[in-house]
Amino acid sequence: MAELLYRLGRGAAHHVKAVVAAWIAVLVVAGAGFALAGGTLTDSFSIPGTPTQEVTDQLAEEIPEAAGGTGTIVLTTDDDEPFTDDQEQAIGDVIADVEDVDGVETVVDPFATEADRAEQAQKIADGQDELADGQEQLDAGREQLESGQQQLDDARAELEQGQDELDAAREQAEAAGAIDQVGPQLDAQQEQIDAGLAELESQQDELDAGQDELDANAADLEEGTAELEQGQALLDLASGISVVSEDGTAAVVTVIFTDAQMDVSQETKDAVIDTFTDEVGAIDGVSADFGADVSQEAPSVIGPGEVVGLVVAAIVLIVMLGTLIGAGLPLVTALVGVGVSALAALAFSGVVEMSSVTPVLGLMLGLAVGIDYALFIVNRHRRQLKEGYEVDESIGLANGTSGNAVVFAGMTVVIALLALNVTGIPFLGLMGTVGAFSVAVAVLVAVTLTPALLSAIGMRILNKKERAVLAAPEPHAAHMDASTEPGKKPLRPMNTWVAVGRVVLGIAVLGVVAIPALDLRINLPDGSSEPHESTQYQAYSTVAEKFGAGTNGPLLVAADMPAPVAEDDQVAAQLAIGEQLAAQDDVVAVAPAAVSEDGTVLAFQVIPADGPTSESTEQLVHSLRDLSPISVDGVDGDVELGVAGAASGNIDISQKLSDALPLYLGVVVGLSMLILILVFRSLLVPLIATLGFILSYFAALGGVVAVYQWGWLSGFFGVENPGPVLNFLPTILVGVLFGLAMDYMLFLGTGMREAYAHGAPARIAVVQGFRAGRSVVTAAAIIMISVFGGFIFAEDAMIRPIGFALAFGVLVDAFVVRMLVVPALMHLLGGAAWWLPKWLDRILPDVDVEGSALERRHPHDAEPASR
Repeated sequence: MAELLYRLGRGAAHHVKAVVAAWIAVLVVAGAGFALAGGTLTDSFSIPGTPTQEVTDQLAEEIPEAAGGTGTIVLTTDDDEPFTDDQEQAIGDVIADVEDVDGVETVVDPFATEADRAEQAQKIADGQDELADGQEQLDAGREQLESGQQQLDDARAELEQGQDELDAAREQAEAAGAIDQVGPQLDAQQEQIDAGLAELESQQDELDAGQDELDANAADLEEGTAELEQGQALLDLASGISVVSEDGTAAVVTVIFTDAQMDVSQETKDAVIDTFTDEVGAIDGVSADFGADVSQEAPSVIGPGEVVGLVVAAIVLIVMLGTLIGAGLPLVTALVGVGVSALAALAFSGVVEMSSVTPVLGLMLGLAVGIDYALFIVNRHRRQLKEGYEVDESIGLANGTSGNAVVFAGMTVVIALLALNVTGIPFLGLMGTVGAFSVAVAVLVAVTLTPALLSAIGMRILNKKERAVLAAPEPHAAHMDASTEPGKKPLRPMNTWVAVGRVVLGIAVLGVVAIPALDLRINLPDGSSEPHESTQYQAYSTVAEKFGAGTNGPLLVAADMPAPVAEDDQVAAQLAIGEQLAAQDDVVAVAPAAVSEDGTVLAFQVIPADGPTSESTEQLVHSLRDLSPISVDGVDGDVELGVAGAASGNIDISQKLSDALPLYLGVVVGLSMLILILVFRSLLVPLIATLGFILSYFAALGGVVAVYQWGWLSGFFGVENPGPVLNFLPTILVGVLFGLAMDYMLFLGTGMREAYAHGAPARIAVVQGFRAGRSVVTAAAIIMISVFGGFIFAEDAMIRPIGFALAFGVLVDAFVVRMLVVPALMHLLGGAAWWLPKWLDRILPDVDVEGSALERRHPHDAEPASR
């Protein structure tokens, strides 16, 4: 590889115009690809197979109208007075226009909804009054029937008594033999009694009919009472849900899209925003703010913070290289690299679903490593020129030595980022792939365009003073070891007790900084994390203040019934399930949302007590799922519950990412060991380097938790509302920080390895390698910190913590782990640090990262060429 890069560097130096033209052509092609095929970026994240996704898919099939994504628009009055009738009418007209937008299923008019709710409540109240009147009439009728029955019973008793007396008289007449004389009179009396009894039977039939009618009315009244009680109970359960504030100064318009939340196109969202912005803006005294579920703009690529980061990087380059033209070269090559990689990646955004964070991550990495990789080659080239090398000879050798280390370092970053695909999380794998592509392009630019530009610059890469020294007639000494160079004090190894102190101090500092990582909570940011002047934050805060924090993150619960529920029984089933949902802690309100056509799925909206990223909401999602299955009166079998919604989806994604992190960390740690064993031909040095990376990782994570979750130094870093850490940050941080940490280990460790291989004592080799690489590693680390740090103050809430994590991670890894702890540990180990079993030494290929073999094949002629 070193020989190939040597020839590539010399070839580029001899064909400057062709190389520059080739990269310009690549840049143009990438730009054309973006212009022709670029699509829309998204700020939504989804992972197939999560519980939320499964419920969403079920609802999309069973209840399509309940599965569509939603967008929130918050309307407020400018004078803090209730909406007027004219304003409500005008808003209704706007809503009608929004319903015509392609991709919009329907729009919920808050004023119509509240009117319907009030009408429903009034109907229930009227029904209760009617039932009360009916009950009074029923009671009066029952009293009348009871009175009539009593009179009838009394009349029957009199007739029965008369019958008894008549029967006794007939018996006496028969006994006295006077029946013939009194018989006609007794028969006449009998006819009167029979007629009276017949009339009583007729009256009894009428009373029985009245009783049957009364019983039927009572049954109807009881049924009506039950229905009204169920309706009132459902209203009570949903009493915490409102779309117009109590003071009438705020209203929430909900746009329901035809596609699921993760699939709503940005074009549809933009059309909704534009319609509301234009038409609501024409309504006097009304303002509109848009929730994060509908208003998520792609983050700006370059902002003030990023510019400051580049300026700091430029200053570091000027200080280190001493010339403006030399400092500008790494910046130019880095910008060419990120231009190609960013445009090429965006060209595929029309083919695959790409998060807006993905190209920005590629930009961050491309800028940082692009500057550093060019710097390594330029620094080696400058050193060789000052040692008397010819320009072309120096370019080729710098490309074959430092360029070889750049390729190997870049490969470690690329492999680590590509390994994100093993997590099985599509959007994370795509981030890793785009980031790896950006690093690969930076490597290609470094080993091709950098040599070409160095050739074009020639000796001007050195400042005037350095060129004057070379022009002097004194002979130039070839490169010498610092320990034997005339006039230099012999190198001394580090003091052992100092080494012990450095190890203890470094590990203690990293351990303390890592403590907050034990309290890590992850989620996706919501509107509360947006800048206070943003429309997303205004919408979020207004909803939280006027309607309750949980209204910003409603949950959708699907009840899968064991058998279809008849239409007449659906209200009772909804009430029974809703009461069990409402009984859970931190549930403010429950409202039936929809029922499938076949009655097998009932959907409910559940409003939690706190916001979508709160611990209580996360616990509520788990509690609702743990509640399943439930038993419902009148339903034969258990009812299965599923939870969906944006808040639930983010919780599931965070859980999936947490589950994947140990696997990915294990892959990266294993990869680290293998790569470093190959490079350093040692077992203990890779172990030290890998353990150092782990310390750096958890320290960086601890810093992120302290600032973005706990709110430490929140004012300085612009953290207006501390909350959970971005859910994919810990995983992304593993891949990126691993690659960068290995870069610094390579550029410091290979110097130590080279000195040891050339016969220096192990502890002297540590000092030699450290002194040879510390300046360039220091500059490279400061540049990376500056570039990453510029993104700490980006507009997008997801970019800021990523920039901080990478900047802080590089800070602790470069200056604490690589330049404080590792050299001290190497000193303490001495020659044992380079121990490698003989059988392993025989089978390992010699990668020659430091390019020693190349230098032997192309020895430098110490006689300086004329300038």
